[in-house]
Amino acid sequence: MAKTNTTELLEALAAEIGENVYIDVAKWHLYLSNAKLHTVVAEQLYPLITSNTVNEDRVLQVLGAIPIKIGGGKREVPLIDLLPLQCQVTLVDILEKYQRDF
Repeated sequence: MAKTNTTELLEALAAEIGENVYIDVAKWHLYLSNAKLHTVVAEQLYPLITSNTVNEDRVLQVLGAIPIKIGGGKREVPLIDLLPLQCQVTLVDILEKYQRDF
């Protein structure tokens, strides 16, 4: 995965996140790519990869700081509250893979 271009790396990371991580609402799975959130999540988490600081606590902290508007913008919920545990684990695994290959 020798990606030297930051833009290419971010696009690849966003694509992988978008295809593998989803929001769970009433047992409906909305993948982050369909929700148009995969790029935002990748951009927010990319600094962890470049600084070699990917770990579960840091990832969850970043996810907790990403507000998601629901109900037509009436409320905001942290992204972490919408991701099932398995998706959190999957996301950390993806980030650790990118960190190893960076």
